[in-house]
Amino acid sequence: MIIVIIFVLHLTKKLKKRTDQLLIMTKQPNIAIFASGAGTNAEKIIQFYKAKTEYAANVNLVVCNNPHAGVINIAAAAKIEVLHINRDQFFNGDHYLPALLAKQVDWIILAGFLWKVPQALVDTYRNRIINIHPALLPKFGGKGMYGHHVHEAVIKAGEKESGITIHYVDEHYDHGDFIAQYRCAVENTDTPTSLADKIRVLEHTHFASVVAKEIASN
Repeated sequence: MIIVIIFVLHLTKKLKKRTDQLLIMTKQPNIAIFASGAGTNAEKIIQFYKAKTEYAANVNLVVCNNPHAGVINIAAAAKIEVLHINRDQFFNGDHYLPALLAKQVDWIILAGFLWKVPQALVDTYRNRIINIHPALLPKFGGKGMYGHHVHEAVIKAGEKESGITIHYVDEHYDHGDFIAQYRCAVENTDTPTSLADKIRVLEHTHFASVVAKEIASN
């Protein structure tokens, strides 16, 4: 009788361990999207995960520093919680790290987020923060290089091509390891606005799928 009980207990422990392993293997990663503006790239990521079941993940939080940003309406339509943040707490307080941990966020995706990520978040989410930059880094990156400022600089420099860089985030502006780059021609007739349109096509075509594949491979 004692031998039977010991065997049953041993079997129960093995089954529980196996169940725990399966739960870990099948747990969908949680994603927080950080955005400051219209949120079109955020929307593409949300739509991608809803349509592409082979890349399972859960966008469970949108983090925004602009109370008038269009991404807030996108999140509301998708029934995703929005975390509104202020500059002082983000840079000098707890950096909203407790809120991210409470939501069990596994990955942070910067989709047009204009603030530099504080060190505490970089350390906590090392190699799990992905950004998209509207130029071919290492050119035209760094502080102040966002949106139309980038496209104006590209045209002023007489570049023949531009594009997007999808990369990991580290302690420095636009500096982390590259994941992918996609290119487009810069014509003599291009303006910052027309170049922005070309870049937006690249972003909407590639960003969501690159993010999904990168997360799935880690």
